[in-house]
Amino acid sequence: MAEEKIFHESPDRQVALKDVRNIGIMAHIDAGKTTLSERILFYTGVNYKIGDTHEGTATTDWMAQERERGITITSAAITCTWKGHKINIIDTPGHVDFTAEVERSLRVLDGAVAVFCSVGKVQPQSETVWRQAQKYGVPIVALVNKMDRTGADFEGVVEEIKTKLGAVPCPIMLPIGKENEFRGVIDVLGNRALLFPRANDPQDQGMTIEVQELTGELAERREAAYHDLIEKVAEADDELMELFLEEQPIEPEVLRPALRRATLKAKVVPVAAASAFKKIGVQPLLDVVVDYLPSPIDAWDIKGTDPVTGEPKTRHVGDLQPFSALVFKIMTDPYVGKLYYFRVYSGVAKQGMTVLNPRTGKRERLGRILQMHANKQEEHEQMFSGDIAAAVGLKNVTTGDTLCLEEDPIVLESMSFPEPVISIAVEPKSSGDRDKLAKGLIALSDEDPTFRVHSNEETGQTVISGMGELHLEIILDRLVREFKVEANTGAPQVAYREALCGNGEANTKFVRQTGGRGQYGHVIINLMPLERGSGVVIENKVVGGNIPKEYIKPIEQGIREAAASGILAGYPLIDFKVEIIDGSYHPVDSSEMAFKVAGSMALKEAAKKAGVMLLEPIMKVELTTPDENMGDLIGDVTSRRGAVVEINSGAGGFTRVLANVPLSELFGYATAIRSLSRGRASYSMEPAHFERVPKQIQDKVVEKK
Repeated sequence: MAEEKIFHESPDRQVALKDVRNIGIMAHIDAGKTTLSERILFYTGVNYKIGDTHEGTATTDWMAQERERGITITSAAITCTWKGHKINIIDTPGHVDFTAEVERSLRVLDGAVAVFCSVGKVQPQSETVWRQAQKYGVPIVALVNKMDRTGADFEGVVEEIKTKLGAVPCPIMLPIGKENEFRGVIDVLGNRALLFPRANDPQDQGMTIEVQELTGELAERREAAYHDLIEKVAEADDELMELFLEEQPIEPEVLRPALRRATLKAKVVPVAAASAFKKIGVQPLLDVVVDYLPSPIDAWDIKGTDPVTGEPKTRHVGDLQPFSALVFKIMTDPYVGKLYYFRVYSGVAKQGMTVLNPRTGKRERLGRILQMHANKQEEHEQMFSGDIAAAVGLKNVTTGDTLCLEEDPIVLESMSFPEPVISIAVEPKSSGDRDKLAKGLIALSDEDPTFRVHSNEETGQTVISGMGELHLEIILDRLVREFKVEANTGAPQVAYREALCGNGEANTKFVRQTGGRGQYGHVIINLMPLERGSGVVIENKVVGGNIPKEYIKPIEQGIREAAASGILAGYPLIDFKVEIIDGSYHPVDSSEMAFKVAGSMALKEAAKKAGVMLLEPIMKVELTTPDENMGDLIGDVTSRRGAVVEINSGAGGFTRVLANVPLSELFGYATAIRSLSRGRASYSMEPAHFERVPKQIQDKVVEKK
């Protein structure tokens, strides 16, 4: 199999496919993610000077550096090389509240580095990003950072990775000293000490690594760690288990591939130690990344579907395969316009090539192809299988779209983004800001598939919709920070729907005589409810030409427009069928407009006879809570009209609770669960379905309208 994979490489490729790593750096806020990224860029030769977050000179720290330029353009992907390996570092967001950000980052990652603070250990945010990575089966390497800090506790972090995250941590780089005494790491598999004697020297910046033999207490610690490593890996790898049970000596050259196999199956987590700020231990971490995290060929089969037949279709990684790529992020660059970040899964992306977007069925042209080297853009003629790049010049492409060849199309497994469920009205604080607000909202909605903008025709207000209160809060914050525009906002509104209680009929005439030519439209309809998700179905059953064919379309338009503006409280009427059964027309006074109005009036009349109920969005809430807080959190869900669907005891003293809860009861929920669990519980929610609103709540909603 290995030979076959190598066979698929292009002779133009500079780095072999097996030497490519697509990784993300995941971390709790303040664990040192940006500082670590800076050091990686320096040691891999991308930057010639080290930036620091506390001095405001970090390359990847766009919040400070790029504020005046508007939009971050550097955080999506950074490319660097280490010991002949090409490493694409993809930005993984700090906030897991943003479904789209997490989903798209993990969708194109092959592996991840989880950074933990040696003092803060496994913090709530770390738990959340870890579970997200596990959900997508992304192999992880852990780094215990800030080993120079007072109170640094390497063993404590390793223990919490085991107890809080339910993982199997395997320390392969142990710290030598800690706090002020931290000066290097023990390479467990290499059986050596790696010291950084000139890390504080501005001329050296941690470039000099002194390799020493292990003696005394350091040799004992390495020996214990090595035996512990063998036991943990043997439990996760059958080949090593055989040798272990036969009590044969297991050398590092046998243990290394076994550790890699176990890491790729996400059964163990290699752990390293460093102080990125003090420039100690970053290069050994890069060695761990290239040795144990997957290359694109480790995910050999790429699953998709045939856009024509809908049948499952598989693509293999490789440059000589038909081209396929996934667009995972869209960002706006003030100089080149929109950048479409994509990962090439198979084949080669060439500048100027014509590709197909199977979602739209339209052709697109790949204009310039750029690779991001931190804050610099490098233009390339072509990008190979496994690469991540940005294209300029695409037109009708959105996040999650596949790009492929017209003659051999495929739709790759995309990212499903839930519909927004909460809305607020926004308006600029000054009339001069109106254009800036519109421009900012359009740019943000292009970047984020779960954020929508529309105008309310009745009030003329601009309404923005998103996945929750926090989501919209951050959007408004970005408007201020990146687009320099402040907005006034209304109270959050739930996106209700309306539905029929039963059948109804209407015999409606629209007649208007105003001198001269009048208006005449006469429609008879039957109305009936359909199952949830069926949509709006309109059937023409008129016979004998009582209503001429050219007037049927306007009747349909009138019905759909009336349904969109609602019957009961102004929310869209959904899932119903209309049969247009009869009517009449006037040879002079009838017009398209008259029949459109008649259709609209008929729907309203029939719906009132049928009875209309209000539906509310029900959210599927997934709670992960420490066992000791489970009772309080379930009680809280029940008090919010929620129904618990499932309770699963998980690893590390955590329980997973699945519940269906009405969205209207979830305002302020993030704060509530934080206080009930001392910040340790986390949740994610997505729209599940719509359910009938209790009568007393429906009355209040209708009254408000």
